Amino acid sequence: MNAIAVQGLKKSYLQGKETISALKGIDFSVHQNELFGLIGPDGAGKTSIFRILTSLLLADEGEASVFGLDVVKDFRALRKIIGYMPGKFSLYQDLTIQENLEFFATIFETTIDQNYDMIRDIYVMLEPFKNRRAGKLSGGMKQKLALCCALIHKPKILFLDEPTTGVDAVSRKEFWATLKTIQQLGISILVSTPYMDEAILCDRVALIQNGEILGLNTPEGIIDSFDRPLYEVFTNDKFSTLQQLRKLDITDKIYPFGESLHWITNNNIEEKLISELQKRKISIRFIRAGIEDVFIHKMSIKEHEAELH
Repeated sequence: MNAIAVQGLKKSYLQGKETISALKGIDFSVHQNELFGLIGPDGAGKTSIFRILTSLLLADEGEASVFGLDVVKDFRALRKIIGYMPGKFSLYQDLTIQENLEFFATIFETTIDQNYDMIRDIYVMLEPFKNRRAGKLSGGMKQKLALCCALIHKPKILFLDEPTTGVDAVSRKEFWATLKTIQQLGISILVSTPYMDEAILCDRVALIQNGEILGLNTPEGIIDSFDRPLYEVFTNDKFSTLQQLRKLDITDKIYPFGESLHWITNNNIEEKLISELQKRKISIRFIRAGIEDVFIHKMSIKEHEAELH
């Protein structure tokens, strides 16, 4: 049995007089004890998937189950086995750390002491501030408290919707280390993030954009699916170079990437062109694609297909 099974999931919203398709027939599954990532920008459909899987939103079409429990028919039983951490901090701001934990433990008919082993590694960082109100905590501390509250009843699966958004780099790193520890306890995890660098930390990922899955595989499998030459371009005038290279027939896609440009080409670049570019003080080197490059390329293909139709 899979931890999550999703088939043909569709969801639309009315925005004024316009109907927006948030999910366009989503299919994927999450294995038991897997750390699975939904990777995509804001508006891709990630939160709609989370709300459907946690029984907070009804899909227009399709089926979804969590550990064999239908998200609609079995919603009462479902809510007992899941831990959910929404994207927006949703704990009680005027309650202290301790009071929030006690409240959520009581809801699930348990106690902090009974399940302390589940949260010990995280709670030790919160304990010195246990009497501080949740609204006065830093972003990283709020994140840790929300995770403790999601774990306090020993769930079989965690749903974490963009848990590292707005959190500093150190807290992000600590959080992902914590997820690996939680996974070792036998808990399945579905996490979403807009950060492509976090994708490599998952066992498998689904790249999602505009309500459609662009690719699903292990991070290495996603990267290996990239079938075009990719070059890193260094220049003193990024904008002018981007405009020049975009006009070449060999160019498939070129875009800014940090301090350089990433240049996807249709074929390997000939030495003659490399020499011409060097004369213009443009240096290039062949590189292996990353998750973000694959995402941009797949998104470009989808946009091109949409234009043809």
